Amino acid sequence: MGKIRILLIEDDADDIELLKDAFEQNRIDCRIDVITEGDKALPYLESNDPPDVIVMDFNLPKLHGREILSLIRASENLSEIPLMVLTTSASQDDMRYAFSMGADKFVTKPNTIQGFNTTVEAIISLAQ
Repeated sequence: MGKIRILLIEDDADDIELLKDAFEQNRIDCRIDVITEGDKALPYLESNDPPDVIVMDFNLPKLHGREILSLIRASENLSEIPLMVLTTSASQDDMRYAFSMGADKFVTKPNTIQGFNTTVEAIISLAQ
């Protein structure tokens, strides 16, 4: 597999850096495009080549991740892109909602480097 193209929809700068660092430490050849505001996600997806995988938070400014997820899955051109919800929430309601709307994976944000390494592995498996 060539370079993995990842769209990360995330507003927390620390989480963005931790995820990027985990990809670097694991020597994964990837390009990570970052959207930090929810309302920018769909316009970005509609005007660029589709990524290999979308990784998104639920708690976003301007447009909640639940709404973004439903819009992505309702779009004929975007609905087949593998998608992981990566959020601080461990709520069963959020998890059920994510899966009912077509998320491929739901992961509560890790708080250790090993946790981020495991998350990277999950992202790679979705992208393939």
